[in-house]
Amino acid sequence: MAKKNIIPFGPQHPVLPEPIHLDLVTEDELVVEAIPQIGFVHRGLEKLVELKDFQEFVYVAERVCGICSFMHGMSYCQAVEEVMQIEVPERALWLRTIWSEFARIQSHLLWLGLAADAMGFESLFMHTWRIREHILDIIEMTTGGRIIFGSCKVGGVRRDINEETLRYIINRVKELEIEIKEVTGTFINDYSVQHRFSGVGVISSKDAYDLGTLGPVAKGSGLPYDARRIGYAMYSKIDFEPVIEKDGDCYARCAVRVREIFQSIDIIRQCAGLITDGEIDVKVKGFPSGEFYTRVEQPRGEVIYYVRGNGTKFLERFRVRTPTFANVPAMVKVLQGCQIADVPNIILTIDPCISCTER
Repeated sequence: MAKKNIIPFGPQHPVLPEPIHLDLVTEDELVVEAIPQIGFVHRGLEKLVELKDFQEFVYVAERVCGICSFMHGMSYCQAVEEVMQIEVPERALWLRTIWSEFARIQSHLLWLGLAADAMGFESLFMHTWRIREHILDIIEMTTGGRIIFGSCKVGGVRRDINEETLRYIINRVKELEIEIKEVTGTFINDYSVQHRFSGVGVISSKDAYDLGTLGPVAKGSGLPYDARRIGYAMYSKIDFEPVIEKDGDCYARCAVRVREIFQSIDIIRQCAGLITDGEIDVKVKGFPSGEFYTRVEQPRGEVIYYVRGNGTKFLERFRVRTPTFANVPAMVKVLQGCQIADVPNIILTIDPCISCTER
């Protein structure tokens, strides 16, 4: 009879730079149970609404998560704008859409680099992050920041993109698309990647639905849920369909992220062709009074922002539900029955962001 052992995984692990701890109950090489322990991070972000006024709090929201920074700031601004009934200029909404997709591209490229590093593909890791640096160059050119954009504010955006810069961006993205195809082709076609990912960490479509998964985790299991279809920003005028794979394994989740990179490039092109002239912000008068929640599709899935104002410059309540919070139950379940050697790859393809989940 196999003896049960408990193997601690994390909170520091070479594969996963995230503060999560798992007690893996094993029988020989098989994981029979995964017990998560979270709570290593506490920054008091939701309490800061009592110290930072609703305009200043945009900077706090952007720092909930570094990789999803812009979308956190945009989600917060959307919620406050709805409470205050602010009509954001159309050009500002187009710019928000463009920057959202650049944020998605750089996030997925970062993930692909981490996946390559986890599998021992050091050269693939370096090439992936080299391309990501060029995407960050474009972001820096248009916003002034590389990770924390700082370009979104209540009532619009702080920076504009002129026609000349927009043409340069489209041409540069076209060049980078060729390089991205070469690099991502390895993730899709390489035998070693398929051997490590295919058939590993399978989440059925039913389990994905029942457990409330989001983002590439849900899409990799065949669920076509994408919050962008709600039509926030200018997505109502963009032609796209959610990227889905049906196998539900690590390879499917990887393929979803690869395909979403090219989908984001296409959306940026559409935005460049449809963007209208006009103002990029409006003057905000008064203070928020009322409550609202908004949803935005981040690289990891749908994030929900809730704000409540009481008519003063300080919000009364702020709450955020990140996609990782919704994906943790599926991660715990899919680890049951897997091999110990597959644990890092399974967790990696779930792509939990613990720091922004705990706040």
